[in-house]
Amino acid sequence: MMDWTDRHCRFFHRLLTRRALLYTEMVTTGAVIHGDRERLLGFDAAEHPVALQLGGSEPAELAAAARIAEDFGYDEVNLNVGCPSDRVQSGRFGACLMAEPALVGEGVAAMKAAVKIPVTVKCRIGIDDQDTEMALDALADAVVGAGTHALWVHARKAWLEGLSPKENRDVPPLDYDRVYRLKARLPGTFVGINGGIATLDEASAHLSHVDGAMLGRAAYKSPGLLAAVDRVIYGETGPDADPLAVVDALIPYIEAELSRGAHLSHITRHILGLFQGVPGARAWRRILTVESVKPGATAEVLREALAAVAARPLDSADDLRETGPAAARLSVATQG
Repeated sequence: MMDWTDRHCRFFHRLLTRRALLYTEMVTTGAVIHGDRERLLGFDAAEHPVALQLGGSEPAELAAAARIAEDFGYDEVNLNVGCPSDRVQSGRFGACLMAEPALVGEGVAAMKAAVKIPVTVKCRIGIDDQDTEMALDALADAVVGAGTHALWVHARKAWLEGLSPKENRDVPPLDYDRVYRLKARLPGTFVGINGGIATLDEASAHLSHVDGAMLGRAAYKSPGLLAAVDRVIYGETGPDADPLAVVDALIPYIEAELSRGAHLSHITRHILGLFQGVPGARAWRRILTVESVKPGATAEVLREALAAVAARPLDSADDLRETGPAAARLSVATQG
């Protein structure tokens, strides 16, 4: 999901849920330390709570990047030990670090010593031919010993040899029970689960076994499901977010971003799936897709697309909400 959960996407998702923890795309420590920090790390205050996801392996660089994240106002810094891309492997970070748990522990300890905000880790259950019982336990023990505040586990192996990054999101079988066993072994540690979770009901079911559930592609492709997060996951009694009102609230943000030189399509690409399954959704997607890329496109494109949906019967309670028991914590993040 790199290049998906940028600041525009996160602002939009925050309009749908006040409570879910939002994660950035993975940013390398080198980029954080030496790159254009405002472009890479800048975010709107409305996005809180928001976590910066880091890629790296050198403890001193991780500590420096964590300090920068804290100075920027992030609520959490997360070390990615799950991304299987070729680019990540060549840089000795991401999923390949599952083979170096001691080094990961050193990185977490360095970040913990550098900042006051929570330091967390996201990993796989193993890589390649690793035994998932031994590999996940070794990684977990290293980071828990170093003081991690939470461990998020994508319940699949990552095959660094033989599968593409895209295939690594679907081909390796899910093993949710392995994550449940990790939580049972570490009752005092926050353990969250990730991978293949498509609905809030599924997230709620996982929360009977672990402390948190993370949605990636499902939240991106069908963002309407986030409208019910605060009620279903956090037990709030207020009304769910109204998708029509969410679009209205997004327009001032879009106008402000356009005035700063943003392109409309860079924002509207994140909202194409908002009305999935609702009458008018096809017209909504067509108008946004065709009109947003035109030179000089303004927020009027969004108003036109919204009219195509609002002109048809829309019952948010029936079309875009889900039911389920109140539970613990949900995050919207990349799937590494």
